Amino acid sequence: MSSLPGQAAEQDKPLNLLFVFTDQQRVHALGFWNTPGFKLDTAGDPALTPNLDRFARESLVLTHAVSSHPVCSPYRASFMTGQYSFKNRVHWNCTSQTEPMGNELPKDARCWSDVLKDKGYSLGYIGKWHLDSPRPPYVDCYNNRGKTKWNEWCSPDRRHGFDFWHSYGTFDHHMDPLYWPTDAPRDGFIRPGKWGPEHETDTAIAYIRNEGGAYRKADRPFALAISMNPPHTPYRQVPEKYVAQYEGKTWRDLINRDSIDVNADTPVVKGGKNDIKHYLAMVTGVDEQFGRLLKCLDDEGLARNTVVIFTSDHGNCLGAHGHATKNVHYDESLRVPFLCRLPARIAPRVDNLLFGAADVMPTFLGLLGFGSDVPVDVDGKDFSPLFLGRQMTRPSGALYLKPARGNPAYGERGVRTHRYTLVVSRQPDKPDKWILHDNESDPYQLEDIATASPDLAKTIYDQELVPLLKAYNDPWLGLSTGRPHP
Repeated sequence: MSSLPGQAAEQDKPLNLLFVFTDQQRVHALGFWNTPGFKLDTAGDPALTPNLDRFARESLVLTHAVSSHPVCSPYRASFMTGQYSFKNRVHWNCTSQTEPMGNELPKDARCWSDVLKDKGYSLGYIGKWHLDSPRPPYVDCYNNRGKTKWNEWCSPDRRHGFDFWHSYGTFDHHMDPLYWPTDAPRDGFIRPGKWGPEHETDTAIAYIRNEGGAYRKADRPFALAISMNPPHTPYRQVPEKYVAQYEGKTWRDLINRDSIDVNADTPVVKGGKNDIKHYLAMVTGVDEQFGRLLKCLDDEGLARNTVVIFTSDHGNCLGAHGHATKNVHYDESLRVPFLCRLPARIAPRVDNLLFGAADVMPTFLGLLGFGSDVPVDVDGKDFSPLFLGRQMTRPSGALYLKPARGNPAYGERGVRTHRYTLVVSRQPDKPDKWILHDNESDPYQLEDIATASPDLAKTIYDQELVPLLKAYNDPWLGLSTGRPHP
């Protein structure tokens, strides 16, 4: 891709990376889908996101980025390693219940941060990590007082090259979260007393500015990941100033998805109605903090030489299809925002590339110029040539995974193509259960056509799902229950 006038010198500089991702933000929860030039296959939520709206007009915007395994820890492990769970060993959320199964990011995994560390980058991680299993004696905190423990300190030898650390495992007290700074011991966490995304943005701005030279080496490029917990539950832990921006709006104004049966008298649907305003308020709050980060890059003269990515670890149903949150195959759970900006090199546009969680790591290593350093055991693909405007082979499907708890070779496997979503559930001593949606004629995925169209389901299984699982070496393929199709 040719340089714009005056840009040759800039393009000789090493590129920085700013990777911002939220938790539980579905692709629909972006305001720009309701503006000219942007269109999804279903309704966009009436979210107020002015900063992301402006950023979208400067970025490559993907309509079909998928979480692949739409729950926190498995996405994060895939994003870090470029691998799916049978290689990175993170099949489920990292908790005290899954710790005996070895369910955490291995110390010896080769992550994108390890690659960049070897290339001389300064590396920072801020916010939610959720890739270490809690161990006794458990850290005494909010998320560790029930039967299942969630939060754990990440020791320096498990940080995969990050030399600046301001993070926690998982801690869903958004108005006053805790953090372990870089040099803090396990019992040395701090409580800043501020809404999580705001405090994380304050810390990130200090890092980008390198205040007092204390945050990073000024003569090196940097890669900074910021993981914001909102719009994750509990939804009411959001500053009132963001809720006030939706003043006068009721669930009737804010729920516009046909996949939610608003007449159903169920706890899940009632919850969706009750929570939608505060969920969108969280999205608006995150948007404001993201705008502060973009302004900081501008003020520091770093915007033109920094790859900026905004995405989420998975989506959120909020009552759609009778589900409260995530970890299901429906688009509200599976599809996530993905926006990528690099001025003068990535042309702003909307693209329907089927882009999975494991593709993130090799793609931004490619964007930074290290495509040849992507580890050979990565499952994902480097799509940086496509991002930069060159032609390359596009995938026809993206994986959906939901391994069974305690027996990951079983469970659900599926594929999301542009037209269809196919899911097959496989359990010991039971016939396979098939689900098929035609996303073109039924964009809200209201009808399961697997039984009515068994030959179509089998064709998608053979031509789309099986090749992906073979490439990934998933043992699920060898566990057929003898029912080959619906």
